[in-house]
Amino acid sequence: MRANTLIMIVLAGVFGILAVVLANMWLANQRSAMAQAGEVPRDTIVVAATTLKFGDTLSADKLREIAWPAGAVPAGAFKTTKELLAGDGSKQALQAIGVNEPVLATKITGPGQRATLSAVLAEGMKAVSIRVNDVLGVAGFVFPGDRVDVLLTRTVRSDEGADKSFVDVLLQSVKVLAVDQVADESKDSPTVVKAVTVEVSTKDAQKLTLAAGAGQLSLALRQAAASKSETTERVTLTDLTGDTPDDVAKRQAALEKQAAADAAAAEERRRADARIDGLAKAVDQLSKIKPAPAVASAPEVHEVVKEVVKYVQPEPPARATIGVFRGVKLETYDVPRQD
Repeated sequence: MRANTLIMIVLAGVFGILAVVLANMWLANQRSAMAQAGEVPRDTIVVAATTLKFGDTLSADKLREIAWPAGAVPAGAFKTTKELLAGDGSKQALQAIGVNEPVLATKITGPGQRATLSAVLAEGMKAVSIRVNDVLGVAGFVFPGDRVDVLLTRTVRSDEGADKSFVDVLLQSVKVLAVDQVADESKDSPTVVKAVTVEVSTKDAQKLTLAAGAGQLSLALRQAAASKSETTERVTLTDLTGDTPDDVAKRQAALEKQAAADAAAAEERRRADARIDGLAKAVDQLSKIKPAPAVASAPEVHEVVKEVVKYVQPEPPARATIGVFRGVKLETYDVPRQD
């Protein structure tokens, strides 16, 4: 056996033994860490054993207790199922709760309390409904729990007499409590609704009620994480076309002038048609009148003149012309005619 081969075998054996030693040391450290982790104080917490929806009644079979680090128990959590279900009457879920999600006091009703909007409202807040349609309601893509901006569109009469339309952002980052009569935040299929109920303060509830009669309300869906207010400004027709109010007034006056001219031309055509109809009726009446019979006059007597034509034999001429050739020369002689 060559020396190089022997050296490689020895080195391989040394590295193999070293790898085994290091692996045993790492496993020992992991067992030590796990043993130390097992010494952390533990507590129990109640979580959902199944998926809970808005309005679901809580019962022991829908809940279970799991171990939880004592220093990390969420506020409002229940340690035991008996504690959660204590009290007279059943409790219901106020929002969707997933499997193994902690059941907190803010997510369920009190004993005997129904899962209604009044139980979902925050302290000092009010629920106000807004009438919408398939367009104003963001095509049915607004769900309970979403945040929206409320826009108000109005048209008013200016001092110059022209109408002015504009849009204002009335409220921002308003929480949607329910769409139509559905308040379940787990709803995920878009549906065209007729009304949206939002959570607002008392003053904002007054604004919404007044704005519903002053113009048209529409919703603008916000990003789920966007809760900060934005600086907004009024948008008018000038912002759309770049025209000034004077330009709009002049264009409106021109349109009204053109409309008046069209109305006058239509009236003139109506009068001309009326005159033509009158003439046609007059001609029709005249054509129905029978003419008076004509009286034949006595025949006139004409004198007949007869013309007699008589043929007269003309008298023969008294002289005659005679031609005589002398060689090639023609000579003529005028001589008396003899019968």
